[in-house]
Amino acid sequence: MRFAIKTRPEHTTWQQMRDVWVAADEFEIFESAWHWDHFYPLSGDMQGPNLEAWTTLAALAQATSRIRLGCQVTGMIYRHPAVLANMAATTDIISNGRLELGIGAGWNEMETAAYGIELYGLKERFDRFDEGTQAMIALLTEKVANFDGKYVKLTDAYCNPKPVQTPHPPITIGGKGPNRTLRAVAKWAQQWNVIVPNPQEWKTLKDVLVQRCEEVGRDVGEITCSVNVRIDPDGSLDTAVAEAAAYGEAGVDLVIMNLPLDAPPSVLEPLAKALAPLA
Repeated sequence: MRFAIKTRPEHTTWQQMRDVWVAADEFEIFESAWHWDHFYPLSGDMQGPNLEAWTTLAALAQATSRIRLGCQVTGMIYRHPAVLANMAATTDIISNGRLELGIGAGWNEMETAAYGIELYGLKERFDRFDEGTQAMIALLTEKVANFDGKYVKLTDAYCNPKPVQTPHPPITIGGKGPNRTLRAVAKWAQQWNVIVPNPQEWKTLKDVLVQRCEEVGRDVGEITCSVNVRIDPDGSLDTAVAEAAAYGEAGVDLVIMNLPLDAPPSVLEPLAKALAPLA
Protein backbone atom coordinates (compact mmCIF):
# COMPACT_ATOMS: atom_id res chain seq x y z
CA MET A 1 0.00 0.00 0.00
CA ARG A 2 1.19 3.51 -0.86
CA PHE A 3 0.48 6.84 0.77
CA ALA A 4 0.01 10.50 -0.07
CA ILE A 5 -1.17 13.65 1.68
CA LYS A 6 -3.79 16.22 0.83
CA THR A 7 -4.03 19.77 2.12
CA ARG A 8 -7.00 22.10 1.97
CA PRO A 9 -6.25 25.45 0.31
CA GLU A 10 -9.10 27.11 2.20
CA HIS A 11 -8.72 29.43 5.20
CA THR A 12 -4.95 29.20 5.01
CA THR A 13 -1.95 31.07 3.65
CA TRP A 14 0.44 30.30 0.84
CA GLN A 15 3.30 30.16 3.32
CA GLN A 16 1.60 27.55 5.48
CA MET A 17 0.66 25.32 2.57
CA ARG A 18 4.14 25.61 1.08
CA ASP A 19 5.79 24.69 4.38
CA VAL A 20 3.68 21.51 4.71
CA TRP A 21 4.43 20.38 1.13
CA VAL A 22 8.14 21.13 1.50
CA ALA A 23 8.16 19.05 4.69
CA ALA A 24 6.25 16.20 3.00
CA ASP A 25 8.90 16.21 0.27
CA GLU A 26 11.36 14.90 2.87
CA PHE A 27 9.33 11.79 3.80
CA GLU A 28 9.63 9.10 1.13
CA ILE A 29 6.54 7.30 2.39
CA PHE A 30 4.44 10.10 0.88
CA GLU A 31 4.59 9.57 -2.86
CA SER A 32 2.39 12.51 -3.76
CA ALA A 33 0.68 15.61 -2.40
CA TRP A 34 -2.70 16.96 -3.47
CA HIS A 35 -5.03 19.90 -3.02
CA TRP A 36 -8.39 20.81 -4.55
CA ASP A 37 -9.72 22.99 -7.37
CA HIS A 38 -12.25 25.41 -5.93
CA PHE A 39 -12.58 29.17 -5.79
CA TYR A 40 -14.59 29.30 -2.59
CA PRO A 41 -13.93 27.46 0.69
CA LEU A 42 -15.96 24.29 1.19
CA SER A 43 -16.28 24.79 4.94
CA GLY A 44 -16.57 27.66 7.36
CA ASP A 45 -16.95 31.17 6.00
CA MET A 46 -17.64 30.83 2.27
CA GLN A 47 -16.33 34.37 1.79
CA GLY A 48 -12.99 33.40 3.31
CA PRO A 49 -9.71 32.79 1.47
CA ASN A 50 -9.17 29.87 -0.86
CA LEU A 51 -6.00 29.63 -2.95
CA GLU A 52 -6.40 28.99 -6.67
CA ALA A 53 -5.38 25.49 -7.66
CA TRP A 54 -3.10 25.64 -10.68
CA THR A 55 -1.06 28.73 -9.90
CA THR A 56 -0.49 27.26 -6.44
CA LEU A 57 0.41 23.87 -7.93
CA ALA A 58 3.03 25.38 -10.21
CA ALA A 59 4.58 27.25 -7.29
CA LEU A 60 4.59 24.10 -5.16
CA ALA A 61 6.30 22.25 -8.00
CA GLN A 62 9.10 24.79 -7.82
CA ALA A 63 9.26 24.59 -4.01
CA THR A 64 9.66 20.78 -3.94
CA SER A 65 11.98 18.33 -5.66
CA ARG A 66 10.76 14.72 -5.18
CA ILE A 67 7.11 14.41 -4.29
CA ARG A 68 4.54 14.11 -7.07
CA LEU A 69 1.89 16.83 -7.23
CA GLY A 70 -1.75 16.91 -8.18
CA CYS A 71 -5.09 18.65 -7.98
CA GLN A 72 -7.94 16.47 -6.76
CA VAL A 73 -9.57 17.16 -9.09
CA THR A 74 -9.65 19.93 -11.69
CA GLY A 75 -13.17 20.87 -12.74
CA MET A 76 -13.23 20.59 -16.53
CA ILE A 77 -15.89 23.29 -16.78
CA TYR A 78 -13.61 25.92 -15.22
CA ARG A 79 -11.00 26.00 -17.98
CA HIS A 80 -11.15 25.23 -21.68
CA PRO A 81 -9.51 21.82 -22.23
CA ALA A 82 -6.91 23.29 -24.60
CA VAL A 83 -5.95 25.89 -22.01
CA LEU A 84 -5.79 23.22 -19.31
CA ALA A 85 -3.59 21.01 -21.49
CA ASN A 86 -1.08 23.85 -21.86
CA MET A 87 -1.20 24.50 -18.11
CA ALA A 88 -0.57 20.82 -17.42
CA ALA A 89 2.35 20.63 -19.84
CA THR A 90 3.99 23.70 -18.32
CA THR A 91 3.48 22.49 -14.74
CA ASP A 92 4.93 19.11 -15.66
CA ILE A 93 8.00 20.87 -17.02
CA ILE A 94 8.34 23.06 -13.92
CA SER A 95 8.14 19.94 -11.72
CA ASN A 96 10.53 17.96 -13.94
CA GLY A 97 7.91 15.33 -14.64
CA ARG A 98 6.09 15.05 -11.32
CA LEU A 99 2.57 16.15 -12.28
CA GLU A 100 -0.49 14.00 -11.64
CA LEU A 101 -3.24 15.39 -13.89
CA GLY A 102 -6.43 15.19 -11.84
CA ILE A 103 -9.67 15.96 -13.69
CA GLY A 104 -13.41 15.70 -13.10
CA ALA A 105 -16.63 16.95 -14.64
CA GLY A 106 -17.27 19.62 -11.97
CA TRP A 107 -20.17 20.05 -9.58
CA ASN A 108 -20.05 23.21 -7.46
CA GLU A 109 -23.16 25.18 -8.32
CA MET A 110 -22.36 27.94 -5.82
CA GLU A 111 -19.13 28.83 -7.60
CA THR A 112 -20.46 28.53 -11.12
CA ALA A 113 -23.51 30.67 -10.34
CA ALA A 114 -21.39 33.37 -8.72
CA TYR A 115 -18.85 33.48 -11.55
CA GLY A 116 -21.27 33.11 -14.44
CA ILE A 117 -19.75 29.76 -15.47
CA GLU A 118 -22.24 27.43 -17.12
CA LEU A 119 -22.59 24.23 -15.10
CA TYR A 120 -24.75 22.46 -17.70
CA GLY A 121 -27.04 19.54 -17.05
CA LEU A 122 -25.47 16.30 -15.90
CA LYS A 123 -25.49 14.56 -19.30
CA GLU A 124 -24.02 17.51 -21.17
CA ARG A 125 -21.48 18.11 -18.43
CA PHE A 126 -20.19 14.55 -18.81
CA ASP A 127 -20.33 14.74 -22.61
CA ARG A 128 -18.13 17.83 -22.39
CA PHE A 129 -15.84 16.07 -19.94
CA ASP A 130 -15.37 13.09 -22.27
CA GLU A 131 -14.59 15.34 -25.22
CA GLY A 132 -12.33 17.56 -23.14
CA THR A 133 -10.32 14.60 -21.88
CA GLN A 134 -9.75 13.29 -25.40
CA ALA A 135 -8.80 16.73 -26.67
CA MET A 136 -6.29 17.19 -23.84
CA ILE A 137 -4.67 13.83 -24.53
CA ALA A 138 -4.38 14.73 -28.21
CA LEU A 139 -2.73 18.05 -27.41
CA LEU A 140 -0.33 16.53 -24.90
CA THR A 141 0.75 13.65 -27.15
CA GLU A 142 0.41 14.67 -30.79
CA LYS A 143 2.57 17.11 -32.74
CA VAL A 144 -0.52 18.57 -34.38
CA ALA A 145 -3.87 17.85 -32.73
CA ASN A 146 -7.26 17.74 -34.40
CA PHE A 147 -10.50 16.90 -32.67
CA ASP A 148 -14.03 17.36 -33.98
CA GLY A 149 -16.42 17.01 -31.08
CA LYS A 150 -19.81 18.50 -30.49
CA TYR A 151 -18.48 20.84 -27.79
CA VAL A 152 -14.69 20.80 -28.24
CA LYS A 153 -12.94 21.36 -31.56
CA LEU A 154 -9.23 21.46 -32.32
CA THR A 155 -7.99 22.44 -35.75
CA ASP A 156 -4.29 21.92 -36.47
CA ALA A 157 -3.69 22.77 -32.81
CA TYR A 158 -0.32 22.89 -31.06
CA CYS A 159 0.62 22.45 -27.42
CA ASN A 160 4.33 23.19 -27.14
CA PRO A 161 6.50 22.48 -25.32
CA LYS A 162 5.28 19.00 -24.54
CA PRO A 163 5.27 17.68 -20.95
CA VAL A 164 8.26 15.79 -19.59
CA GLN A 165 6.26 12.62 -18.95
CA THR A 166 5.31 10.46 -21.90
CA PRO A 167 2.92 9.81 -23.39
CA HIS A 168 1.43 12.41 -21.01
CA PRO A 169 1.22 13.09 -17.25
CA PRO A 170 -0.80 10.32 -15.55
CA ILE A 171 -4.50 11.17 -15.53
CA THR A 172 -6.49 10.83 -12.32
CA ILE A 173 -10.26 10.87 -12.70
CA GLY A 174 -12.24 11.45 -9.54
CA GLY A 175 -15.77 10.33 -8.79
CA LYS A 176 -18.01 7.32 -8.26
CA GLY A 177 -20.72 7.49 -10.91
CA PRO A 178 -21.04 3.87 -12.08
CA ASN A 179 -21.87 4.72 -15.68
CA ARG A 180 -20.22 7.89 -16.96
CA THR A 181 -17.40 8.38 -14.44
CA LEU A 182 -16.19 4.79 -14.15
CA ARG A 183 -16.46 4.32 -17.90
CA ALA A 184 -14.25 7.38 -18.38
CA VAL A 185 -11.80 5.94 -15.84
CA ALA A 186 -11.67 2.68 -17.77
CA LYS A 187 -11.00 4.49 -21.05
CA TRP A 188 -8.49 7.15 -20.11
CA ALA A 189 -7.31 7.19 -16.48
CA GLN A 190 -4.13 5.94 -14.88
CA GLN A 191 -5.61 6.56 -11.43
CA TRP A 192 -9.13 6.49 -10.05
CA ASN A 193 -9.85 8.48 -6.89
CA VAL A 194 -13.04 8.22 -4.89
CA ILE A 195 -14.27 9.38 -1.51
CA VAL A 196 -16.42 6.72 0.15
CA PRO A 197 -17.59 6.10 3.73
CA ASN A 198 -16.17 2.59 4.09
CA PRO A 199 -14.19 -0.18 2.34
CA GLN A 200 -17.31 -2.18 1.51
CA GLU A 201 -18.73 0.62 -0.64
CA TRP A 202 -15.34 0.97 -2.30
CA LYS A 203 -15.27 -2.75 -3.14
CA THR A 204 -18.71 -2.47 -4.74
CA LEU A 205 -17.52 0.38 -6.94
CA LYS A 206 -14.29 -1.44 -7.77
CA ASP A 207 -16.36 -4.34 -9.08
CA VAL A 208 -18.15 -1.89 -11.39
CA LEU A 209 -14.79 -0.52 -12.56
CA VAL A 210 -13.65 -4.05 -13.37
CA GLN A 211 -16.77 -4.48 -15.49
CA ARG A 212 -16.22 -1.16 -17.27
CA CYS A 213 -12.63 -2.13 -18.04
CA GLU A 214 -13.77 -5.44 -19.48
CA GLU A 215 -16.22 -3.57 -21.71
CA VAL A 216 -13.48 -1.41 -23.23
CA GLY A 217 -10.77 -4.09 -23.27
CA ARG A 218 -8.62 -2.55 -20.53
CA ASP A 219 -6.68 -4.30 -17.79
CA VAL A 220 -7.96 -2.85 -14.52
CA GLY A 221 -4.55 -3.57 -13.04
CA GLU A 222 -3.19 -0.66 -15.07
CA ILE A 223 -5.25 1.76 -12.94
CA THR A 224 -4.12 2.89 -9.49
CA CYS A 225 -7.10 2.91 -7.13
CA SER A 226 -6.95 5.64 -4.48
CA VAL A 227 -9.19 6.78 -1.65
CA ASN A 228 -9.07 9.63 0.84
CA VAL A 229 -8.88 9.17 4.60
CA ARG A 230 -9.58 12.19 6.75
CA ILE A 231 -7.50 12.83 9.85
CA ASP A 232 -9.80 14.22 12.52
CA PRO A 233 -8.06 17.12 14.26
CA ASP A 234 -9.91 16.24 17.48
CA GLY A 235 -9.44 12.48 17.21
CA SER A 236 -6.66 9.97 17.49
CA LEU A 237 -4.16 9.48 14.71
CA ASP A 238 -4.54 5.75 15.34
CA THR A 239 -8.13 5.93 14.09
CA ALA A 240 -7.10 7.33 10.71
CA VAL A 241 -4.27 4.82 10.41
CA ALA A 242 -6.64 1.94 11.17
CA GLU A 243 -9.03 3.22 8.49
CA ALA A 244 -6.15 3.36 6.01
CA ALA A 245 -5.23 -0.22 6.90
CA ALA A 246 -8.80 -1.38 6.30
CA TYR A 247 -8.79 0.14 2.81
CA GLY A 248 -5.47 -1.55 2.11
CA GLU A 249 -6.94 -4.90 3.08
CA ALA A 250 -9.85 -4.22 0.74
CA GLY A 251 -7.42 -3.79 -2.17
CA VAL A 252 -6.89 -0.02 -2.39
CA ASP A 253 -3.49 0.85 -3.87
CA LEU A 254 -3.02 4.42 -2.63
CA VAL A 255 -4.44 6.05 0.51
CA ILE A 256 -4.39 9.83 0.55
CA MET A 257 -4.33 11.18 4.08
CA ASN A 258 -6.33 14.41 4.30
CA LEU A 259 -4.54 16.65 6.77
CA PRO A 260 -6.52 18.82 9.17
CA LEU A 261 -6.89 22.48 8.31
CA ASP A 262 -3.92 24.48 9.61
CA ALA A 263 -1.96 21.31 10.35
CA PRO A 264 1.70 22.29 10.90
CA PRO A 265 4.57 20.53 9.12
CA SER A 266 5.40 18.78 12.39
CA VAL A 267 2.32 16.56 11.99
CA LEU A 268 4.02 14.68 9.16
CA GLU A 269 6.69 12.89 11.19
CA PRO A 270 4.32 11.02 13.53
CA LEU A 271 2.03 10.30 10.58
CA ALA A 272 4.90 8.85 8.57
CA LYS A 273 5.97 6.67 11.48
CA ALA A 274 2.42 5.42 12.07
CA LEU A 275 1.94 4.49 8.41
CA ALA A 276 5.34 2.87 7.92
CA PRO A 277 4.26 -0.63 9.06
CA LEU A 278 1.49 -0.59 6.44
CA ALA A 279 3.70 0.40 3.52
